[in-house]
Amino acid sequence: MSQSVGVVVPAYRPDPERLVPYVRALVEALDPDAVRVELDAPRSETLDALDDLPAVADVNAVDARRGKGAAITAGFESLGTDVLAFADADGSTPAASMADVVAAVRDGADLAVGSRRHPNATVASHQTVARRYLGDGFAWLARHLTEVPLYDYQCGAKAVTAAAWNDVRTHLYESGFAWDIELIAVSGAFGHRVAEVPVVWEDQPNSTVSPVDTTLKMARGLLRSRHRARTIREDRLHELLDARSDERSLVERFSAEVTDD
Repeated sequence: MSQSVGVVVPAYRPDPERLVPYVRALVEALDPDAVRVELDAPRSETLDALDDLPAVADVNAVDARRGKGAAITAGFESLGTDVLAFADADGSTPAASMADVVAAVRDGADLAVGSRRHPNATVASHQTVARRYLGDGFAWLARHLTEVPLYDYQCGAKAVTAAAWNDVRTHLYESGFAWDIELIAVSGAFGHRVAEVPVVWEDQPNSTVSPVDTTLKMARGLLRSRHRARTIREDRLHELLDARSDERSLVERFSAEVTDD
């Protein structure tokens, strides 16, 4: 039986001339049942330009900047499909490679992770030397601190089954770029089947990501993700630390906001 697919595209002040053709390409390559563009702090001209999106695409514009993780979580929570996928709005991962990521889930993986550092990946345009070294260092650290050994944890192309999402959704706290590593670490703690899928990848030099600041935030997020994964696996020390925390997951925060409204 065919599995329905929903795609979330988190976007913070994107370039519409890049975003609109990319969403069209995703629709053509994936034939999704739903596309949700989660748009943070948009300019009015951006909203006007997104009127040209395909009919299957819906735009959820929010005045504030929620962060990538919060935007994807909100998007996933709005979908009712069998497979939930997300692709970064800059289009660094072509639509054909996104189709490969989704296919890995359809073929039996619980979580599929696009990888630009995989030996079989094709890097059409490289990052700056600084960003490359910082990214390599983070990947090395993540391999040693999580129980999911991958080449790449942060590529903006991932897909997950609805069942696996239901497992992890209340264990995700990272609102920013560390959300990716948290998703992987928590999925690993649940024993999910994680597939790493080599992709074609092209760096976008106009990215809004600050390499040093973002890498430091992701490193802190990695340590928190490791803690949460170990809590799920009933590590006594991490359970004790977790019991002393009153932090709410992203889903719990969304629920509270809806109640307050």
